[in-house]
Formats: sequence, C-alpha cells, structure tokens
Amino acid sequence: MLWVKSFHIVFVASWFAGLFYLPRIFVNLAMVPPQSVAERERLLLMARKLMRFTTILAVPALVLGLWLWLGYGIGRGPGNGWLHAKLLVVILALGYHHACGAMLRSFVRGDSRHSHVWYRWFNEVPVLLLLLAVILVVVKPF
Repeated sequence: MLWVKSFHIVFVASWFAGLFYLPRIFVNLAMVPPQSVAERERLLLMARKLMRFTTILAVPALVLGLWLWLGYGIGRGPGNGWLHAKLLVVILALGYHHACGAMLRSFVRGDSRHSHVWYRWFNEVPVLLLLLAVILVVVKPF
C-alpha cells in the first residue's frame, strides 16, 4: 500500500504543478497585444502541450486514489468524514482542470473574455484546493 500511496502523491503533485502553471500562461496570453501573432501562437502551443501533459498526469493520480479508496478500504467506517470532504476537493480539482481546458479552447478561438487580472485570481484556486486536500488527509479534522 505504501508504494501506491507514494505514486499517488507523486502524480497528484505533478498534476497540480500543471494546474499551477497553465493559468500563468493564460495571464500572459491575456496580455498579448493583438498584433503579436507569433507570441500568441507560441504561448498557445505551450498551453496546449501543458494541458495535454497535465491531463495525462491526472489519470494515474485518480486511478491510484481510487485504488487506495476502494482496494484498501481507506476512509471506510465511522470517523471518516474527512474522506468525503477530500473527494469533494478532488471533484472541484477536476472541474478546475476542465475549466482550464475550456479557457484554452476560448483562447484558441480568440474569444477569451477575461482580463489578465482575472486569470491571476483564477490561478490561486488550485493552491487552495491542494491546501485543503493536504489538511484533510493529514489532519483528518472530522
């Protein structure tokens, strides 16, 4: 079980690294002047590659998490409300990941509606999600 936990942690950390950086690319894309086509295309290429890589990393993170939950019975029984809360955090992280994909498609179409300041605030969401997940797993407050 320790091997599964170890790999789960590595893939979650890697997945979140992508979720931390992708919105930073969005900040830069939102700041590109309309005449800077080459800069825009370079940033879009980086964002596409990072989105693909981040999605690939999310899959084993989720599979290993399910393995721990279902295969080893982690979180079963009384006093495991923390796991339900963590599962909500995972669902929110998946929603954030999906939202990043939708925003990337919006940038590709050229119809992004948000300012670079909005993307800077949006970039803080995965930090809070990771903080909540770690606190729930380590402290198990309920």
